[in-house]
Amino acid sequence: MAATQDTRASSGVTYTKAEAGYFDKRSLKRTAGVWGLWGIGIAAVISGDFSGWNPGLGQAGWGGLLIATLVIIVMFFTMIFSIGEMSAAMPHTGGAYSFSRAAMGPWGGFITGLAETIEYVVTTAVVVLFSASYLNSITTILFNFDLAGPNLMWIWWLVLYAIFIGLNSLGASVGFKFALVVAIISMAVLLLFAVLAVVNGALDFSRVFDIAPTEGNTDFLPFGVMGIFFALPFAIWFFLGIEELPLAAEEATNPTKDIPKAGVWGIITLAFFGLLVLFLNPAVTGSKALTVSPGDGDEPLLAGFRAFLPDSVAAVLALFALIGLLASLQGIMYAYGRNMYSLSRAGYYPKFLSLTGRKHQTPWVALVVGGAIGFVILIAVTAIGSANEDIGAAATGIILFIAVFGAVISYMMQMVSYIVLRKKFPNAKRPYTSPTGITGAVVAGIIAFASFLGILLAPTFTLAVVTFVVIFVVGIVIFALVGRHRLILSPEEEYALSGGLHGDPQTEGYDAMESEVFETK
Repeated sequence: MAATQDTRASSGVTYTKAEAGYFDKRSLKRTAGVWGLWGIGIAAVISGDFSGWNPGLGQAGWGGLLIATLVIIVMFFTMIFSIGEMSAAMPHTGGAYSFSRAAMGPWGGFITGLAETIEYVVTTAVVVLFSASYLNSITTILFNFDLAGPNLMWIWWLVLYAIFIGLNSLGASVGFKFALVVAIISMAVLLLFAVLAVVNGALDFSRVFDIAPTEGNTDFLPFGVMGIFFALPFAIWFFLGIEELPLAAEEATNPTKDIPKAGVWGIITLAFFGLLVLFLNPAVTGSKALTVSPGDGDEPLLAGFRAFLPDSVAAVLALFALIGLLASLQGIMYAYGRNMYSLSRAGYYPKFLSLTGRKHQTPWVALVVGGAIGFVILIAVTAIGSANEDIGAAATGIILFIAVFGAVISYMMQMVSYIVLRKKFPNAKRPYTSPTGITGAVVAGIIAFASFLGILLAPTFTLAVVTFVVIFVVGIVIFALVGRHRLILSPEEEYALSGGLHGDPQTEGYDAMESEVFETK
């Protein structure tokens, strides 16, 4: 594309001058304090304590999954320190895309942003799948209303998407308050499970070692040391999503202080509850029972309640457990909405995706489109599973692994970005600095890479990897042919082009560099 007065080429992409009122149609509203941010972060992740972690027992046994979880806790602490530093320096909505854009140029930004889009859209689909499974179990027990038998689970999926897209479209203030409330309720349910398990004498820690070891291995590590390696992606499920907090930068009242603080407290909270569930749930049911899928393998906490309570009482308590899944549905849907919004506002994705409502100022178009994509993914996986029994048994794992695969790519790119930015933008303002510095970023990056290999080399989930790669390649080709010629000087782009000197867009304005870039020659 030839440069004109309204276009400028840079780093292999072309920037186009934003039309009058462009950013006014894409405005967000500051509503969240530190506890609202903590709530949305916990809400996005808490479903990982209710479903998704337990197949890791089948990969490594209880001891292997415990070690994997401790390793992942180290990764998330060091990673969240690094992300906290970058988010404080870049208080705009782009998050991971913004960090990589500043460090590695438009292509790095796009690749990271696309990986995170896949992560959040597919994670939302996974949470919808788990929520529908819990919901259907509850209605079957209490009302003999079962949609699984006649293969009508898509009705639950449609209802869940519709409700939560509507809720997220009501405005960030409503969304943050809801997320905080359901996050607190979800944690209360987990504590209730712990108390009832103790009071009912249901705990028997010898049950956690009930997976028979393979030849030459022990009850603690029934599949040997390599099992730990393959369990890493499942351990990530206890935490996946907390890294979304930088996406709330333009809706936080004090992003430079509150996002790093909310992230650290979020990891502390999630580590406590993740370890609580990992110790108690298998001690009630046995580890082997939680590796089964479908059935109780999809609802490990419900299986735990059933172990010491009548089905009707367990179903009522599972209704509260369902709140944990719905909390994550709210939180992770928020993430894909803002991720798609920021990439669209900058022109990487079609620009209509970043339009916000006049009244509530939320990216409702991105929410609807992301929900539609997730619904189609669920329909497609179910259809493939119905045609192939082996794939059908692993359908949950397939979409879960697509989500985790996108996440670990994003994590690796962000840690590389942190290291590069420390050297590339030495004069950038850094209101918060990571206590573990470059060393912490290297540690987090290595663990993320190990998790990446754990997915890549697990033959059970080859289809998930292939599916991810196909989506990824299609996205890159479209960007190469079309998207890279239609970029806009969004705050994320201005920060990168200014060498880290442009910061808060709501203070400096959304077109701070237009006169410099598009001045008439």
